[in-house]
Amino acid sequence: MSRHLRHPEVRRPGRCRSRPAAALLALVTLAVGGCGLVSGSAMSDTVLPGPKAGYPDRPLTGAHLTVTSKEFTEQIILGQMMGLVFEAAGALVIDKTSIQGSIGAREAVKSGTADAAFEYTGTGWITYLGHTKPIVDPQQQWKAVRDEDRKNGIVWLPASTLNNTYALALNTANQKKLGVHNLSEVAALSHKNPGAVTMCVENEFATRNDGLPGMARAYGMNVPSGNIRKMTGGVVYTETQKGSCALGEVFTTDGRIKAMHLHVLADDKHFFPNYNVAPEINAKALKKYPHMAEVLAPVTKALNNTVAQELNRKVDVNGEDPHEVAKNWLIKEGFIKAG
Repeated sequence: MSRHLRHPEVRRPGRCRSRPAAALLALVTLAVGGCGLVSGSAMSDTVLPGPKAGYPDRPLTGAHLTVTSKEFTEQIILGQMMGLVFEAAGALVIDKTSIQGSIGAREAVKSGTADAAFEYTGTGWITYLGHTKPIVDPQQQWKAVRDEDRKNGIVWLPASTLNNTYALALNTANQKKLGVHNLSEVAALSHKNPGAVTMCVENEFATRNDGLPGMARAYGMNVPSGNIRKMTGGVVYTETQKGSCALGEVFTTDGRIKAMHLHVLADDKHFFPNYNVAPEINAKALKKYPHMAEVLAPVTKALNNTVAQELNRKVDVNGEDPHEVAKNWLIKEGFIKAG
């Protein structure tokens, strides 16, 4: 399942950060002018370790590190977090976040063009390592990815509980009307009253075996084809909120879930893979700068779906800058502080 290959990846406008001294600029090879994050911009925040950073000094002083990410909102925020904590720990950081697609960001870390990124265990297991069957237990899924990806020169640090996977959701009125709280109850309703189970989904989700068809088989759902409306991802949320469809396909950490007061149904048979986020580090970079692990550990541990929904909402709903959203959260949590 390549869920993070097909996420609607809309590049968010970010502020152009000024280029600092020549020593850092020498690290940057500019392919395009302006503020281009893809070509590599120097991060220039004046930040220090915060009271909850978990280390007493600046252990990455002298390190030159490049961070990357895919180009959808959550990934950009996570990439900015990574860069900021590396900066606070003393590193000079090049920002190569917002690379289009999963493969580009992955290859950057694998090749050493970038040193680190936040990645998803399900994407690692299925998209990069080529497996077709997910592992139900999140910890075992992470361990399997960690162990197998070593041969590719990549180290997976411990994962967070943030799990950005598929789900079905509905508005409050429809939840009260239909009385469903998990996918098994949706399946039962589809047999009892097939007309009540209408769905808004993205085009690809409607055809993939790890999407709607597979979910329907796993749960024994009886959903007539006429009850399924296909549309783009953003429209799914608005139509589900309005109640045009009883159920809508969502991603579990999307900020619009909370903003639109949608209720996520439990995947009680664990059909959808785990997409827990974890730092993915180039092995040579980690060997050279082993303190990267301790710098990232407390931040990764603090991430969860509630945090992700709130931070994603600030960008997708409120229109805030991903860099500032990441920075403000890190300061609030005590992982960094203004220098």
